[in-house]
Amino acid sequence: MPRLPLVSRRAVTDPLVAHMYDRKFPGRDPATEPGQTASGAPGNFEAVFAHSPDVLEHLVRGFHLKQTRARKLPLHYMELAIARIGWASSCRWMFSEHIKILRGLGYTEGALADLPDWQASDAFTATERAVLAYADCFALDHGRVPDRLFARLRTAFSDEQIVELTYVAGMFLANAAMIRALRLEHDDYDERVREMPSPPEYRFVDAEPAPLPKRG
Repeated sequence: MPRLPLVSRRAVTDPLVAHMYDRKFPGRDPATEPGQTASGAPGNFEAVFAHSPDVLEHLVRGFHLKQTRARKLPLHYMELAIARIGWASSCRWMFSEHIKILRGLGYTEGALADLPDWQASDAFTATERAVLAYADCFALDHGRVPDRLFARLRTAFSDEQIVELTYVAGMFLANAAMIRALRLEHDDYDERVREMPSPPEYRFVDAEPAPLPKRG
């Protein structure tokens, strides 16, 4: 289960939360009648963030901003960056959801399979590779971007498009962290890095190691 309880439909008074419930959980209460969403996810993101309706509204408006026709940057570039950020941030839900969107936008199964190691793939154009590299700068290097990479982006996109790509990358990087922290959707799993059991007779001995044999 997620780390916070799901808000019951019976407790919802905020109109935006009610709208999101009607849209994502038509005819049911996600807190008492759990069930998969259309994409196959558990469906608890909204039901947890509903604890703070104005925070949920801020999140939803960010998602809506990405989708509006006001955007100058083509959607497939934004989705490519988001899917890569999901992978690089180890956010299973984000990667899974946005891979599905990329498939709907026409990306081949070969290209989607290559996304985890896009650096060794020839499935992406030079512009797509620049977008993927930019996404990696956000997810893996705290936003530090080499000058040569940024110059490549400026040859492919307008300043307004670069601002849009930057904002979307930063927004979804934050979302990936929140999803993992609260163990939402597909990211509800136990920590995998842990001590593994050793034989009961094992004891650590703080002693000088035996000398190594001489080579040659």
